[in-house]
Amino acid sequence: MKKNLFSLSLLLAGMSLAIFLDNEALAQTAQRWSVQKANAWYAGEPWRAGANYTPASAINQLEFWQKETFNPREIDKELGWAEGIGLTTLRVYLHDMAWKQDPAGFKERMKTFLSIADKHHIKPLFVFFDDCWNADGATGRQPEPKPGVHNSGWVRSPFKPVHDDAQQWGYLKEYVQDVLKTFSKDRRILLWDLYNEPGNSGNGSKSLPLLKAVFSWAREVNPSQPLSAGVWDDKLTALNEFQIANSDVITYHSYDVVAVHQKRIDGLKKEGRPLICTEYMARRNGSTFQTILPMLNKQKIMAINWGLVDGKTNTKYAWDEPVSDGSEPKLWFHEIFRKDGSPYKKEETDLIRSLTKK
Repeated sequence: MKKNLFSLSLLLAGMSLAIFLDNEALAQTAQRWSVQKANAWYAGEPWRAGANYTPASAINQLEFWQKETFNPREIDKELGWAEGIGLTTLRVYLHDMAWKQDPAGFKERMKTFLSIADKHHIKPLFVFFDDCWNADGATGRQPEPKPGVHNSGWVRSPFKPVHDDAQQWGYLKEYVQDVLKTFSKDRRILLWDLYNEPGNSGNGSKSLPLLKAVFSWAREVNPSQPLSAGVWDDKLTALNEFQIANSDVITYHSYDVVAVHQKRIDGLKKEGRPLICTEYMARRNGSTFQTILPMLNKQKIMAINWGLVDGKTNTKYAWDEPVSDGSEPKLWFHEIFRKDGSPYKKEETDLIRSLTKK
């Protein structure tokens, strides 16, 4: 009996030591980057301009990444257009269901995308979760666009039933950590945008638990690239505070005129960390290439507008102004290129090229 008790004591002591070491390792790896590290990283990057990117043939993230509709030839063509005007980054949305359907194939397609991007001297950032647009969906064949409706087929990630039920988050952790572990040292990736517009679609602070969870999961992996989640709505105080306090570099969205956009920059600069604008440019709102891009270039804030090529996402139409017959809007809301690769406005691509080809 004494021998057994002694063995048990040794076992428990070993387990305690293992737990202590695990916790120590977590404490060492799961830390937000220091201000100095974040600024040193940013100083090592050139100033980049880019776009949020979905291929013209994809209505949403699932049609982008599923095996049956992933289209390397189209991606290569469209990234060539981006390279031609000097864009050197793209913000690209992933989707948990595309991974869940086919984890190995999903990562292979990411590798293919990265190879194409690298060929065109483009260093992308990837987005994991998203609270915008349709609450639910399914893998497989995706719906056709609704004529004249902005992002008619875009789907949230995760879908609302999973978003609202923490008991279903087990596979989300596997998804995030599998992708991060696979690409954690890949120099072709700029950063990881963990959650797009948390709190959108009326979620508000209901998205805070998942936001906290995805940062925790990512810190456990501790990738070489920085982590962030962009602030976008000043009214979402609790979410904004967490995002700013936990992002290695500060990312943000602004579809506003210069004065309002500059006010957001001035507030975020107080953090002392690099800033990256991951969404801007809505022509109707006065957020244009001519007004915003020179401002961001002057302040050395990386600039990523919404939209590259007109396609099935229908984001040339405004959020709240559908065109029921699907005809050309009087003024495109987003996008740089038409489907044939010609610019929507040549003066815009000339400006972009003048700032990126210096």
